[in-house]
Amino acid sequence: MTLLDLTPRVVDASALSTLPVAIIGAGPIGLAAAANLVERGIDFVVFEAGDEIAASMRSWGHTRLFSPWKHLVDPVSRRLLEDRGWSLPEPERAPTGTELVEKYVEPLAALEEIAPRIRTGVAVIGVTREGMDRTRTARRAATPFAVRIRTAAGEVEDFVARAVIDASGTYLSPNSLSSSGLELLGMAGIADRVTAALPDVLGRDRAVFAGRRVTVVGAGHSAANTLLALVRLAREAPGTTVTWLIRNSKAVRVSSSPDDELIGRASLGSRVDRAVERADITLIDGFEIIRARRTTDAVELLGHRDGEVVTHESDIVVNATGFRPNLDILREIRLELDEIVEAPKRLAPLIDPNVHSCGTVEPHGFRELTHPEQGFFIVGMKSYGRAPTFLLATGYEQVRSVTAWLAGDIASASNVELLLPATGVCSTGAGNGGGCCS
Repeated sequence: MTLLDLTPRVVDASALSTLPVAIIGAGPIGLAAAANLVERGIDFVVFEAGDEIAASMRSWGHTRLFSPWKHLVDPVSRRLLEDRGWSLPEPERAPTGTELVEKYVEPLAALEEIAPRIRTGVAVIGVTREGMDRTRTARRAATPFAVRIRTAAGEVEDFVARAVIDASGTYLSPNSLSSSGLELLGMAGIADRVTAALPDVLGRDRAVFAGRRVTVVGAGHSAANTLLALVRLAREAPGTTVTWLIRNSKAVRVSSSPDDELIGRASLGSRVDRAVERADITLIDGFEIIRARRTTDAVELLGHRDGEVVTHESDIVVNATGFRPNLDILREIRLELDEIVEAPKRLAPLIDPNVHSCGTVEPHGFRELTHPEQGFFIVGMKSYGRAPTFLLATGYEQVRSVTAWLAGDIASASNVELLLPATGVCSTGAGNGGGCCS
């Protein structure tokens, strides 16, 4: 009987460079990484868990983004597209998520240099070094990555790569409704009455909310978008009521600011304020959720408010408490993360939501995104951990720098530049929030 050779495959630098780069996620940031690798002449494969590219963005495609077109397109991707006759849509207009996908992301993914390298319906379920767990050090940097994937048919295999760019985002990893951050006690019993952030209240999901008592939990822009849609639905569907439940004393995350150059976001805050003043929205602040339970025909949220135990009854709950990175697939990778926001250690001080808004984040690239695991990078929204201050333009500069580093162009990788719109306060204070959209 012949035994399998399970010795880690160590290769020299030149051989390692012949392997492709694995990109996790086929959203705008993952595809921007692909475009930059095309320009650098580096092979790659993009793994997308959804059945289509930009699967997460499609789910909230009815939502209008804050940024106009001129801030939403990656420069390298734009060059590749314009070489094929594509032109930027109205630069000053903010598109919906669906428009961004159909008019930009889909044409980018369809380019002949990119399309054959995208594998949809393939979930990445683990990343490691080939034949090594995280405890082994000898010759680690010279050992290829093994990206474990699972296809829609359930087949599991390892894909060997020279480097890994994790652009998988955070949309599928919402924060808990519980103020403790742990899974809400009683969640299993009410799960069918809880929806994800940014439901299509006026379209696809209308029947879920019409004529119901709806509670939106969360103090961010995702919550604000949903609240305003529910206010409109309440005018059209009798019996629909809207409650906004937050754990802080006020919703500072959606406060309007005259300094915000993203007009859509500035107006969002003021529109919610007016709806509260008109009593179209019932605001309950200072409510810290600790448990949920199912009654005969409703959901009851139990919590602390002003030092007392209180309850709130609802038919439907929208979880708009923000998102967190899914780090489970990276257990065998050596990461260096900030202990508070779960962003790369060097990046965290630049994006701390206690200090920074989206527009005050300094340009950053491969240096701030580097982990002890050489050749592994988390980019895009996932790189921000639990901080809700991410803009697509920031992610595009991240991947430009990272791909330059992979190409050995240290000068270009180190020369990070980024011009962001002034954005007022898009997030302040620690805790759950959730911001949408770039």
